[in-house]
Amino acid sequence: MTPLDLAGYLVAVLMTAVALWRMPAALWGDEEDKRRRALWGCYAGFAAALWTKTRAVRLALNDSAVTDLAVLIKHYTATIAILAILSYIVAIYGRYPDGGTVPRHVRFARAIQQVAAKASIATLILLTVLFFTVVDRSVPSDRFVADHAGQWGATLYMSVFYLYLGAASAVCAYQWALATANAGLRHLRVGLGMMTFAMFIGVGYTVSRTLFLWVSVVDTPSESFALRFDEVTEAAQVVLFAFFAVGASIPALSKGQRRAKLWRAQVKLHGLWRELMTAFPEQPFDPPASLARELTRFGTPADLRIDRWAADIADAVEKLRHYVPDTLLPAAKAAAAADGTTDPDRAGPLAEAYWIKAALTAKNSGAPASTAAAVETQHATDQDGEVAWLVRVATAYRTVPQNRAAQVLADAAPAPSTATAAPRTASTEETA
Repeated sequence: MTPLDLAGYLVAVLMTAVALWRMPAALWGDEEDKRRRALWGCYAGFAAALWTKTRAVRLALNDSAVTDLAVLIKHYTATIAILAILSYIVAIYGRYPDGGTVPRHVRFARAIQQVAAKASIATLILLTVLFFTVVDRSVPSDRFVADHAGQWGATLYMSVFYLYLGAASAVCAYQWALATANAGLRHLRVGLGMMTFAMFIGVGYTVSRTLFLWVSVVDTPSESFALRFDEVTEAAQVVLFAFFAVGASIPALSKGQRRAKLWRAQVKLHGLWRELMTAFPEQPFDPPASLARELTRFGTPADLRIDRWAADIADAVEKLRHYVPDTLLPAAKAAAAADGTTDPDRAGPLAEAYWIKAALTAKNSGAPASTAAAVETQHATDQDGEVAWLVRVATAYRTVPQNRAAQVLADAAPAPSTATAAPRTASTEETA
């Protein structure tokens, strides 16, 4: 196996991994994710095309009953992938009001998209006709361009495909170059820049191969030169797809990192949330379930679920205030201090954890509801800040033993009154 063959396998695996990674969001996500089905179709189409270019698949298909079948399948899947990406470019621009000003690059993309479907169908039909009529397929080929250099039928066939591929690459390069210049986020700018670079390679790839094929019709090159040219341009295409796959993944990685952060927050919050929701079963939308079940509720986005849990915990804490005395707050702070915690970032969440667990103990022990006890207000600047605080509280909550919480509750209980009534002294009027 040559290094180029190995690179072909690696880039096929990379594109397949990207397609599989993006598939759940495209097929089962919210409306914004469903719009990305076209982009996912591009990944899936190019992944299939790249597998037909790998040595084992290529030789197996080319030696089948339909000679050089790998070439036709590759061009079918690539054409569909190109149509998908052109549709995605239009979809991401959204809607503009009727009669309003539409940017020139948006009008251009829409014009391209209007003819893209018809051009794709025409390309597929023409490729099929040329493949079975004018292409010399008497001997199975390994490197189609190199093996058919100088043949006018193969040159015409490949020119049709390269015209479609080159035009689409130029459109993508133009649109993504504009998007790169206007991108405000660094990771988005880097990703779009890599995709733009890939499309410029694509333009150079199609132009160079088209010129090579037509020049070869006039002056047939040597077998070694044709093979060398084919290998060099194939290597350029491997680089193209590597940049495209990585560049398309970079913007999504930031969302992936946020999703991973939300999942970690769910794991840490689940124990506290479930205990509170068990104490107040009327509070949550759905009865609390196991962590595995909660993490696999794909019908609700993770960020929305975290927001609900944060609201549920806050509401439950507010209800617990009616089951404990004001003295529980200083008792919880004293317990946190007694544990030797001096770091304010740890002492505050630990004191809150002591308070919640002691209050739950009081409520579950049948304490009557009364007026709301004093609590310490947390001043989170945003939802992320509130969730970060609750995560620290939940982490500390897991370290608080039940007997220690019961002791804190006992320490907070008001001392029984020992004062006796003073003797009654007669007033001056009574004496009189």
